[in-house]
Amino acid sequence: MLAARFHGAHQPLALDDVPVPDPAPDEVRVRVHAAGVCGTELHFTDGLYAPSRTPMTLGHEAAGVVDAVGSAVTGWTPGDRVAVYYYLFCGSCRWCLRGRQNLCLTPRGVLAFAADGAFAEQLVVPAHCLVRLPDEVSFDAAAPLCCAGTTAVHALTEAAVEPGEVVVVLGSGGVGLAVVQDAHRRGATVIAVSRDAARREAALRSGATAAVSPADAAAAVTRLSGGQGADVVVELAGVTATLELATGVLGRRGRLVLVGYSADSLTVSPLGMVVAEQRVIASVGNTLAELETAVSLAASGQLTPPVAATMPLSQVNDALDRLRAGDVTGRLVLHP
Repeated sequence: MLAARFHGAHQPLALDDVPVPDPAPDEVRVRVHAAGVCGTELHFTDGLYAPSRTPMTLGHEAAGVVDAVGSAVTGWTPGDRVAVYYYLFCGSCRWCLRGRQNLCLTPRGVLAFAADGAFAEQLVVPAHCLVRLPDEVSFDAAAPLCCAGTTAVHALTEAAVEPGEVVVVLGSGGVGLAVVQDAHRRGATVIAVSRDAARREAALRSGATAAVSPADAAAAVTRLSGGQGADVVVELAGVTATLELATGVLGRRGRLVLVGYSADSLTVSPLGMVVAEQRVIASVGNTLAELETAVSLAASGQLTPPVAATMPLSQVNDALDRLRAGDVTGRLVLHP
């Protein structure tokens, strides 16, 4: 089968012919119909970090149909439509037992990080990592839910966003637009911040009350918060400029939610944060229950990360180049 594999930083992904994987007794093989292209792939190819081994098939947003089941698997049959949870969690450690599979202490792997991922025609995962996909949700819509949509749900849940609060979203890519949608669904006043005019327009369509450039962000927050500052800032870039903007617009008891990351550092004034009782929350990925929630929201039309375009797997490097250049509004989806 065809798979797009990482062989090293600063190299294009190789389109390799690899054996079709066989499921272990507790695993399921999925025929991938759609795979979302996330900014995480750029972190690999640009050398920010490396997968646990090379070569490694990238891609962690996958939707498709069950192709084969292991001998011990029950409840799944070939032809079932599924979304894939990309943390291949153990199910028995203290964090899995608390429903925090994203913090699993002994994972079997994480797609693209420590297990072959979704940029392939077929994919093998533990059966407990599947979520049933209703007919109302297309494969193209479902793939971005597996990371972009669920990352948004997790971040806003961690921030405990309430109706009437002012939520600032720094970044309007695939995850950012999903954050805008879900914050709007929760009853927040949403201010989307992006340098790109097309992304600002997309944010307005996704439910933002205002969509502004970074230069206009502070004024927009002042106006829409009545001078109180933001209740929640979701930071999706992890670079110095947006981190400084995030802390600058945060109000009393404001929650700064860190989702994006780079090699840059966050610098804060302990005095300023203590006096205002502000909090910094880190948010990574999502839980299995949150993927189930995202799929349910998509089925009811309440959460649909926009798909910018679909492309064949053979054009994976073109997709990465477009993402690197900022030439994407929403999510690119590959068809293996």
